[in-house]
Parts: sequence; structure tokens; C-alpha cells
Amino acid sequence: MTTQAPGSGIGGDEFSIRAARRADLLAVVRIENESFTQPWPHDAFERFLGEPGFLVALEEPTNVVGYIVADMTQNFGRQLGHVKDVAVHPDHRETGVGTALLTHALAVLAAHGADSVKLEVRRSNDDAKRLYREFGFEPLRVVPGYYEDGEDAIVMLRKLE
Repeated sequence: MTTQAPGSGIGGDEFSIRAARRADLLAVVRIENESFTQPWPHDAFERFLGEPGFLVALEEPTNVVGYIVADMTQNFGRQLGHVKDVAVHPDHRETGVGTALLTHALAVLAAHGADSVKLEVRRSNDDAKRLYREFGFEPLRVVPGYYEDGEDAIVMLRKLE
């Protein structure tokens, strides 16, 4: 299923969001490598293929401009959504792609029974923290040294209605 996302790509072109496919992985890994100092390897993404929360944003017809990886876990008998990774190609940031991906992922997680969603974000990543706060995520706790380079993570949580 592909849905049109509210937003635009470069030059005003609309983008769409759909479930990630194997053919998208090379583009996803390229975006990951351009976005993070400690990127996930290809096989990490491959393990999430088929998860309903692994979504890509496409600038028509097939140019991947962003992605989100989210899944579900059991937590004390309740379903907890977990946003594991999200990134937008540097040329497509500030165009609504990240907002649309997060909106779609939260809807998918809610449809699969999540009553809340958590994520981890680098303490220094102010842009991401701002986006997550706009979506109603609240800081829950700090995990010291969470990232390989020793930086702390802030665990954020949002309850779904």
C-alpha cells in the first residue's frame, strides 16, 4: 500500500510512503551512512523487512528520500511500539518527509495494538528531540553511554490514544 504524504519534495514534487522492500535497502543504507556517525549495517535493515513499521518515503517514482524502522514488543503484557531508526536524505530535510514518516509509523503501530511508543535519541540531537516533542513524546530517562561513542541517549515515550 502506498499513500500520498502531506508535504513536498524538492521542486514541490509530492512524495509517497509505503512499506520498505528489498530493492530499497541500498538507498536506505546510503541515507543511513550520510546521516549517522555510527550507521546501521545493511543486514540490520534486512532483518526488519516485512515489519509493518519499516517504511520508506519516495519521491516519485522510486527515489527513496527517507525511512523509518519501528516494531512492536511486549512490555508487561502490553504492546509497546519502538521507533528504532529514522533518517531523511540531507537534500530532503525540512520538507516534511520526517514528519510524514513518523505520522505514518505511529498510525501503523497503533493499528497493530501499541498503546505507547518509545524511542532513543542522542542527547545532542536537538532537531530530532524537537520533532519528537512536537509529536507528544516526553523524556522518560537518560541512558548513560548508550551509543558506541559514549554519548548518552534520552529515552522518550508517547502514549497512543
